[in-house]
Amino acid sequence: MSQLFQRKPIAVLMDEAERGPSLKRVMGAGDLIMLAIGAVIGAGIFSSIGTAAAGEVLPSGEIVRYGAGPALVLSFVLLGVVCGLAALCYAELAAMIPQAGSAYAYSYATLGELIAWIIGWDLILEYAVGNIAVAIAWSGYFVSLIGSFGVHLPDYLTHGYRTALFSSDPTIHGLLETAPKIAGVPFLLNVPAFIIVMLITWLLYIGVKESVRANNIMVVVKLLVLGLFVAVGTAHINPDNYVPFAPNGWRGIHQGAAIVFFAYIGFDAISTAAEETRNPQRNMPIGILGGLAICTVIYVVVGLVATGLVPYQQLKAADPLAQALQMAGLQTAGTIVALGAVVSLTAVLLVFQYGQPRIFFAMARDGLLPAWAAKVHPKYRTPHVTTVVTGLVVGLGALFMDENEIYDLTNIGTLSAFAIVCAGVLVLRRADPDRPRPFRVPLLPVVSIAGAAACLYVMYGLPRTAWERFGIWLAIGLVLYFTYGFTHSKLRPARRES
Repeated sequence: MSQLFQRKPIAVLMDEAERGPSLKRVMGAGDLIMLAIGAVIGAGIFSSIGTAAAGEVLPSGEIVRYGAGPALVLSFVLLGVVCGLAALCYAELAAMIPQAGSAYAYSYATLGELIAWIIGWDLILEYAVGNIAVAIAWSGYFVSLIGSFGVHLPDYLTHGYRTALFSSDPTIHGLLETAPKIAGVPFLLNVPAFIIVMLITWLLYIGVKESVRANNIMVVVKLLVLGLFVAVGTAHINPDNYVPFAPNGWRGIHQGAAIVFFAYIGFDAISTAAEETRNPQRNMPIGILGGLAICTVIYVVVGLVATGLVPYQQLKAADPLAQALQMAGLQTAGTIVALGAVVSLTAVLLVFQYGQPRIFFAMARDGLLPAWAAKVHPKYRTPHVTTVVTGLVVGLGALFMDENEIYDLTNIGTLSAFAIVCAGVLVLRRADPDRPRPFRVPLLPVVSIAGAAACLYVMYGLPRTAWERFGIWLAIGLVLYFTYGFTHSKLRPARRES
């Protein structure tokens, strides 16, 4: 029982990073900030913003969540505060423990092996499962983009089965009847989503520096397109669209924040790059906090423009920003934004799929996962095996799943990880007060406690189904831990002696 909460000393973590399988250090502070923008500005602002503003209703008429309306900007501000508190805690731990495992490595050093496993399992939700939603959002904008040029793919090849099943749009839900059937089952697959995931997997397989360079280019395109959206959209805002500002009161703002939280989850992907960062003690806090601050400002501005362009109910679409411009009669601008969204979401796919294999890498290095997950390619110095495995899982999931259910599951897993990181900073301050801290969280314990409580509050705004599925996910993870990880952990005395 004592092993369950046995902590891994930071000195051991650092030594393993130096002596064991290692990753190549190629990133500076600027790369990290660009990585943060690439991860954070993506599916949240380009896709889930529509659901957050308009709400979600099942085909049966059951309300899954209430929309925030134009008060969506307050949802972004609320999340900026919540993630800011968590980011301060991440920055302290990332500077102290510059390892590829992100929150997994931090919790191993502070709260023990069992909590570390739970965190690692939660991070799989964030990166691998979350990337399914990003791929589906990418597909929506890609279809919108090629449609503006007169190219139309069959609907049954651009919508997954569960997307059609849960859609309140009669046309999409009707695909269950009109799509070709195989053995009586509708043939509904999101083929563009699968293809982009496979291309990203190949790019990540061949090397980190190549991936970083591609990400930087895509981030520049992303910022230019959002700048265009704001510039063009501001000139066509109708103030009447801001009334009523908060149609569902604080409940709508809270529940809107709970789903649009997906817009923020990428900032902790920066911490997974610690082992590939030059001078991580200095650069990690800059990348995490700087990237989050820039993205929060962008979100608030874009949210104001989007809800001013059209009535908030019309934002409920797979491509809400492009739709907003097109409904306002700005067809050319809508096409350009769709193109920018395709590029932007490609950057998010790149970062998310970059992060997941490194979580597997760190867990396997500790013996909690099979050794093959810690293999590094002899030429490219990338975790090639887990990169391929992650790509296949994400690609297959993107073929048939629904993005909204993925948003909820990803958000609840990530928020729980953030809450534990906030607690971990406080524990480590007491357990190891003399260790050098290149960055220190101010106003501890207030920031730590407030950060954990704020994460739990946002989790409370998620629908019941999200909690039920999260419980099932945790149960599966615990079974895997006790059947494999517990007996193979390198913290076990017998394995340390062998």
